Amino acid sequence: MAMRGVRGATTAEANDAAHIAERTLELLRVLVELNAIRPEDLASATFTVTPDLDADFPATPVRTIPGWEEVPLLCAREIPVTGSLGRCIRVLLHWNTERAQRDVRHAFLRGARRLRPAWAVRVPGDET
Repeated sequence: MAMRGVRGATTAEANDAAHIAERTLELLRVLVELNAIRPEDLASATFTVTPDLDADFPATPVRTIPGWEEVPLLCAREIPVTGSLGRCIRVLLHWNTERAQRDVRHAFLRGARRLRPAWAVRVPGDET
């Protein structure tokens, strides 16, 4: 079985713990649905946020998802590159799977769709 990287990103409208949680959980839900990911097949997950999101860790709400209690989660801050997309939450899932890398579905939601248009996914309520 190989380990594959699954990438995703989204944006938050505000630096608010509830909003960060909502968008993080939405992003994970989409990635899990697109790839039929089971938490027991994850080696770990790394989350990053831009410097303008510091109201809470994106991993905090993930620990409440049944089955995710044992997944090692790490949060870090993105490099503050001038002109980069703000209020952005990114994730890299390290997934043990038989799926070929070319068959892994990544998901960039909301304002993050412009970062990777080929991996863009629309979600309900997204007006952008």
